[in-house]
Order: sequence, then structure tokens, then C-alpha cells
Amino acid sequence: MSPAWEGSNSLSPYLVPGLGIRRAGTPQAFSAPDDSPSFALLDVGWLKAGPAGRLKGPRKASDHAELRGIHDIDWTLEAGGFAEFWPIEKFRLRVEARHGFLGHHGNVVDVSADWIERRGPWTVSFGPRMSAGDTRYMDQVFGVTAQDALINGSLPAYRAGGGMKSAGVSGAISYEWSKAWTTTIYADYRRLVGSAGASPITAGLGSRDQFTFGAIAAYSFDWPGL
Repeated sequence: MSPAWEGSNSLSPYLVPGLGIRRAGTPQAFSAPDDSPSFALLDVGWLKAGPAGRLKGPRKASDHAELRGIHDIDWTLEAGGFAEFWPIEKFRLRVEARHGFLGHHGNVVDVSADWIERRGPWTVSFGPRMSAGDTRYMDQVFGVTAQDALINGSLPAYRAGGGMKSAGVSGAISYEWSKAWTTTIYADYRRLVGSAGASPITAGLGSRDQFTFGAIAAYSFDWPGL
């Protein structure tokens, strides 16, 4: 369950598949539920880095009555890279930088930190989150054009500027039932700030407080061919 659109005050359900590959016999590496899909080309233990990408769904005024007159945003593929730093075994710092295609053509940066506790089959993680975007991204997502304002009739025109977009916290609890099955539940809270929080779309039609709740069921198996 996540915001129906970025800045919305209502939640919508969605289902997302996932895939991970690791060398047979090695334990599953830690990954937070809000990490973008990524692949580590560099892995020296305390430092991991490689490509990362994220697919975002569209925002259509026809699907949400409150967005009447506001410009649509198409499906967006964000592609870029990530770097993870592990100063100690229980602490991870991760930075992602991605560029948007189709839906927006701006740049976004996500920074996260996680404290990880492992106790037998249990893994608990939690930590702060921060996101930022440049003007091209922020204005596409949170801006209101003169045409938008004219058609909507209740919102003023607004140009969103680049800078910090949100700050919050995320946490997850995982349980390893067997070598094959693992389940995870997680929750995420973000507060929209800067021009994202001041946008008429957020303040007038949605909410600065953004919540996400989810559950994951993962099945691991050996593939002799690899």
C-alpha cells in the first residue's frame, strides 16, 4: 500500500515482482524494501557499487478526480547507479543517483542509512531516509502550469524548484522460515518538504505526510546450471 500518486493523501494497493541472484551456498545479502533494483559490479565487502534503476507508474487525472486539469505523468524509468558503504557489520549507508526517462527527464538522489540487527531467523532494520531532485524533476511532479490552473479552477500556477524533496524513516522485520522461504513486513514514512511540500498539489489536493506499508514473500532455490 503506497500513496496513489506522489503527494496523495490516499493509499492504493500494488503488486511488484522481484528477482535476486547470488552465488550458491552464500547467505542472502541485506536489502531494504525501498532499495531500487540494482546489481553490484563492485563488491569488496565494505563497499558495493553498480547500476540501479526504478520503474514508476503513471499519474493520470482521469484516474483521480482530485487531479482534474492537472497534467499527466507517463510511466517513468529511472536509471543510474548506487553505492553502499558498510563501516561496520550492522550499519549500512546507501546512495542512489538516477536520471528519468519518458515521464520526467530530471535527476533524483536518494540517501538511506540502516541499522541491522540479526537474531537467529530474525532480521530487523530501520533508519532515516532523504530524497532530493533537480528542478526538471520537481516541477514535472509538483508543479502546476498556467493551463493546469485554468482548467482546474481551484489551484494557482506554481513552479517547483530543485532541492530536498522528503525526509523520513523506514523499518522492516524479516523472518527466515527455512533456507527456501523468507517473509518480510515493512513500513515507511516520508514528509514532503521544500517546494514539494509547498506545492498546491500537495498542500491543496493531497498531504505532506506519505506512508507506505508492505509485505514480501521470497522463495530461494538452487539452479545447478549457474
